[in-house]
Amino acid sequence: MITIDFSKRKGQGLSDFLYDSIKKQIVAKSLADDERLPSRRALAANLKVSEITVQNAYERLISEGYIYSEEKRGYFVQPLAAKIPPFSPKPEKEKKSAAAQSQEEKPQEKKWLADFKDNSTNFEKFPFSLWARLTRQVLNSGDERLLRKSPSGGDWELRKAISRHLRRFRMIEAAPEQIVIGAGTDFLYTQLLQFFGRQKVYAVENPGYRQLAEAAKLCGAKCVAVGLDKSGIKVKELKDADIVHVSPLHHFPTGIVMPYARRMELLEWAAAAKKKRFIIEDDYDSEFRFNAKPIEPLFSAADSSPKTKGRVIYLNTFSKTLAPSIRISYMILPKDLVLPFFKKTGFYSCPVSSFEQFTLARFINEGHYEKHLTKMKNHYRNLRNDLIRSLTQSRLSKKSEILEEDSGLHFILQIKTSLPCRLLKERLAAGGINVASLSDFYYNKQKENSFHKDFVINYSGIQKDKIAAIVQKMEAALC
Repeated sequence: MITIDFSKRKGQGLSDFLYDSIKKQIVAKSLADDERLPSRRALAANLKVSEITVQNAYERLISEGYIYSEEKRGYFVQPLAAKIPPFSPKPEKEKKSAAAQSQEEKPQEKKWLADFKDNSTNFEKFPFSLWARLTRQVLNSGDERLLRKSPSGGDWELRKAISRHLRRFRMIEAAPEQIVIGAGTDFLYTQLLQFFGRQKVYAVENPGYRQLAEAAKLCGAKCVAVGLDKSGIKVKELKDADIVHVSPLHHFPTGIVMPYARRMELLEWAAAAKKKRFIIEDDYDSEFRFNAKPIEPLFSAADSSPKTKGRVIYLNTFSKTLAPSIRISYMILPKDLVLPFFKKTGFYSCPVSSFEQFTLARFINEGHYEKHLTKMKNHYRNLRNDLIRSLTQSRLSKKSEILEEDSGLHFILQIKTSLPCRLLKERLAAGGINVASLSDFYYNKQKENSFHKDFVINYSGIQKDKIAAIVQKMEAALC
């Protein structure tokens, strides 16, 4: 019988700890290949936990290939190593050639101690068991819509679920027909470019998310990069633009939160022209606002005046709150744009699988998404606090400053040094730290401040138990 010491779980959930303990025993070969495991009921009784705790652990082990089940027989350990054929020596020259060919076919990714450029989330925090259960429920539902082509705007179930979620948690009133599902915000932005046309002048924030300007360029549209000040995009420099893309509630990469006065100035810009101007609001990771309540989106604020009503298009994604591999994003169109948009772009099929859309709809409707957000918000808050505390207690504290850390999953680490950014990044990379500087996100070449160097610290994918080692490497490179 498997024995588990739950006194060592240190706050970890029972199911997660049980999964982790059995996995370690399998990897360490304490449990032999094809060894029969106790039934869920027997193991639950032996460990004095609920049967659902064992079931969740077993399901996750099955989904990750550590165990397998056979009907009416039970659960068994999955052999982890493939059988190795008998050794057949080859000439040294031939062996080297095969090795070289293998290296060419399978290039090795560099393993970073900390990848502050990465947009990943913590593997252990994703609700694998729950997601697997909901997926099975969807597949077993027999709903014929699963095998049909998804409507252009996405499946109705998910659009309704998003509508209810936004009304409750983001102060956004949007009917399901206003919502468009897409595989990433890049895809949705490209759809908007095709809808509005290449004759429009598009504006983006500088520094900012450079892929958007590249998308405009590929569509043959004129795109202008507009600078920022401490309040966000400089509205006075938007004179020639028809459409502007902004992330007012948490700008990437600077982390600026646009104050109320600037947001109102931006709405006035949209309403001032005789021809219609539009704002594309990217609500980038605003769910993770740690020290205050969520800010009202521009999309909702625009409804406060007849002049600005219908001038904002809202974009958001589940990639940041769930996982980057879940390529499900959405936008909300103003009511007046719904019919023209689908009339012009309705020939597109929704690029997101109906199976994933229905699973996510259940995840939201049953309250799991709300719980997951709360869990992840606490996780990221603690991760951020531990990283910042370690930085401020290190030798770096005397020559650095942390900026814009109250919202989102990144902050700016400003280093006081006359050394060039290129050299600092090379030193960090040598210590296993991958990081981008703020200057990397400008559209035009910026003259670096001779004394301050700003680094964008995206901490969402780092491991808590490695923070001390990460900061030690950063000290060695920057001090």
